[in-house]
Amino acid sequence: MQPERSDSASTDPTVHRHHSSLSSVASAARLLKEFAGDRQEMGVTEAARRLGLGKSTAHRLLNTLTEERLLERDPRTGAYRLGLAMYVLGRSVSTYSVLHEVCVPVMDQLRAATKAAVQVSVLDGREVVYVERRETAATLRMFGRIGHRFEANCTGSGKLLLAFLPVEQLDVLLDGWDLATRTEQSVADPAVLRAQLAEIRERGWAENFSETESEVGSVAAPIHDADGAVVAAISVVVPTEDLTRDSLKRYSRPCMDAAAAISRRLGYRPPTNERQQP
Repeated sequence: MQPERSDSASTDPTVHRHHSSLSSVASAARLLKEFAGDRQEMGVTEAARRLGLGKSTAHRLLNTLTEERLLERDPRTGAYRLGLAMYVLGRSVSTYSVLHEVCVPVMDQLRAATKAAVQVSVLDGREVVYVERRETAATLRMFGRIGHRFEANCTGSGKLLLAFLPVEQLDVLLDGWDLATRTEQSVADPAVLRAQLAEIRERGWAENFSETESEVGSVAAPIHDADGAVVAAISVVVPTEDLTRDSLKRYSRPCMDAAAAISRRLGYRPPTNERQQP
């Protein structure tokens, strides 16, 4: 005898909302895929027909995706097309899919030359995310896994990536940011952070002396893509027990050279008059 099935899930409003949300996400994904290939624009009626949805539902999907900048609406024709956010996401996929391939050999060389741990990280909002790492025996227990996050203002890599953001993006991030602190050395004052970011952008590299962990120092340099945008940072990480702030700076030149090597592999060609001094 089969156990009697409960139909509580079908009457549970929470479950219903969950399935409804998933259905909306699936419909939005299908709608975005409809713009692939030669199809540049689409109106509400055509979107509804292609997805097999009512026009009101299709209209809500299009409006929501437009609000998130995944789509944009032509005010003249009323048709929708892929928006700026999709372009940015596409560039990110293209860049990060090759980042691993091009950076790993250079990271190995930098670790061998400095006898220090090496990391590559990217910026995600107000956090820095570590996407590649090469450890040493001295630093093996200092960090979490690849994919670990830190507040960007508390790390050399994070400050480096903030410094090279377009001014408009940086202003948006700094507006209302209640800066987190991990140690007594962490930057908690927005005015101080702005001053540091300006200095980092000017000299081309960043340092962190006990701002993330009390016994860790680092130097970070920018990785550029083929268009010149800073898409990642490479950093050298060392224990501070045998370092001073001045001695930490000796890692800036090899770190900058490694960043330049990775940038060249990504297709970046710096202006002929560009000079960066450690």
